[in-house]
Amino acid sequence: MMSLVLGLLAAISWGIHDLCVRQVSQKTGIFASIVAVLAFGCILVTPISIFHWDEPMAKGSLSLALLSGALFGLAAIAHYKAFSIGPVRLVAPIIGSYPILSVGWAMLTGTPISVLQWMAVGLVIAGVGYVAISDDKEADWQDPKPAILWSIAAGTGFAITFAVGQAAVAHGGEIALMAPTRFAALIVVLAIATILNINWRAQNGLSILALMGVLDTIALGSVISAGGMKSPEFAAVAASTFGLITVVLAAIFLREKMTKRQMTAVATVFVAIAYLGL
Repeated sequence: MMSLVLGLLAAISWGIHDLCVRQVSQKTGIFASIVAVLAFGCILVTPISIFHWDEPMAKGSLSLALLSGALFGLAAIAHYKAFSIGPVRLVAPIIGSYPILSVGWAMLTGTPISVLQWMAVGLVIAGVGYVAISDDKEADWQDPKPAILWSIAAGTGFAITFAVGQAAVAHGGEIALMAPTRFAALIVVLAIATILNINWRAQNGLSILALMGVLDTIALGSVISAGGMKSPEFAAVAASTFGLITVVLAAIFLREKMTKRQMTAVATVFVAIAYLGL
């Protein structure tokens, strides 16, 4: 149950994060946004990680945390890129289906997953996808293939990030390893931006980017921290509802309209998540 709570905390954090993205993404640019978010996150978690560094952790945990961070940096680039070139109705359902990989990996590594649990996971993915599709107001796009490929890369990257990150903290050290994880992500993004000669310095919206950094840190830390708990894969499932959370928050705070079918889909998703917590 606690892993689902952490997953929902991540979903809410990323949902608010994505509301903020609307305010800065077009003005700031993909790499500048990601670098700023990761950098502010590093500033936040570094003193916390240093304070907890003496806590016990398994051999190899640091290496896994660094790998998880590097993968997260790559996944973040793919995520931003997919949404920048493709419509929400195409991109969001593909990225949001990554729990299939998370739960599938858990099953392959010996975690028993029942048919009803698989059905609940399917309902979560379907509900998230429906809300994203029905909320999309963008025009048709000529060639969907690049967006599809970037979406698959992002979803796969997130699934592997969470699996590796949870393995890193399975025996402790989840707080101490937060800083190495984020620094690894930041270094990867900076390296790619430098190689591609892309400007990564954000000059606008720094206050919003700082808030996004805090939210992203909470979200990623929540999902990875579930690694030491029962059924950590369900944290990844719950976290995948962040797109749905964004739509709900926009309806509440920005007065954006939600249809009855969207509300039904939202209710179905949370019923499915509640079942996973039984």
